[in-house]
Amino acid sequence: MMRLSRYIFYTVFSAIFMVLCVIVGLDSAAAIIDETGSIQGNYYFGDVLIFVITKLPSTVYEYIPFSSLIGCLYGLGLLAGTSELTVMRASGVSLLRIVYFVMKPVVFFIIFAVAIGEYFAPYLDQRADGTREYLRKGSSSQDSATGLWIKEDREFMHFNAVFPGGVLYGVTRYQFNEDQELREASFSTRATHNAVEGFWMEENVSITHFSGSNISTEKKLTRQWNSELSPQILTVNVLPADSLPISTLVSHIKFLEQQFMDSAVYELAFWKKMLQPLVIISLVLVAISFVFGPLRESTMGFRIFIGVIIGISFKMIQDLLGPFSIVFGFPVLYAVTIPIFLCIVTGLFLLKRSG
Repeated sequence: MMRLSRYIFYTVFSAIFMVLCVIVGLDSAAAIIDETGSIQGNYYFGDVLIFVITKLPSTVYEYIPFSSLIGCLYGLGLLAGTSELTVMRASGVSLLRIVYFVMKPVVFFIIFAVAIGEYFAPYLDQRADGTREYLRKGSSSQDSATGLWIKEDREFMHFNAVFPGGVLYGVTRYQFNEDQELREASFSTRATHNAVEGFWMEENVSITHFSGSNISTEKKLTRQWNSELSPQILTVNVLPADSLPISTLVSHIKFLEQQFMDSAVYELAFWKKMLQPLVIISLVLVAISFVFGPLRESTMGFRIFIGVIIGISFKMIQDLLGPFSIVFGFPVLYAVTIPIFLCIVTGLFLLKRSG
């Protein structure tokens, strides 16, 4: 039985890994083509390749559920095509035990996905985006059309590029008085966050003071900047909600609730990340049930086609229910769990009929 378990593990694992490599490769090729339109300044084709490679972990994280579905259909389809599944059943191996054997490699990819989404993808995504914007715009001038705008009290700030760990390039600050009159405008090429003392240190600062009709300028090599902004807050503003780690989503949701602000977008991203293991398991369950049920005698190409249709349909339903829940105000948890529930019910129903 141990040998059979290893054999199924190797077959399914290899199939999922191969499908994942193919899908990620195709997506990366498309990303390179799309990104060439952003080439400007010191951002060249070599930097495009580095950008796409740096974003690979988030791409892998996105496609693991889809690859698990197609991979299981392909791997079990190979076993079904050579009648090995039939021999296993005839030898007394229960359908439940085969499902258990198939889930073993899937659990490996679930752990892999959670590790990528929580510890690697957010950092690398921010670094990739920051490097691209820095190379395109540099740090010597403001580009207000892109970059990040932040407001704090009566001060508006713009950053050309934001790097993880508290490093900013192209920092522009506009300070207004109580009458909404511009009091000071400054630009610094770089600012770093001092985590111990809790302040920012600006470098190569050019300052313009406005006092009535009088305007004066000054330059400083460095300037201490006291602000409530932190690298964590900037990360929340730079990355989309789906790219944030679970720990950051939890803290930001609590902050928004304390400020009586709408947190539905971040709650939706939180539940998607929390329940992604269930998403993968539900899709794999559907794949197993189809191989033992409706697709038992089908060709491999038809199985893969059905898998693609199921994956796309699942993604479309999830993407539609998410914004729908935010707009109409029903719990975002339902938007995430409904597709999972439908897949699990369908899979269990088909497995029961096949058993």
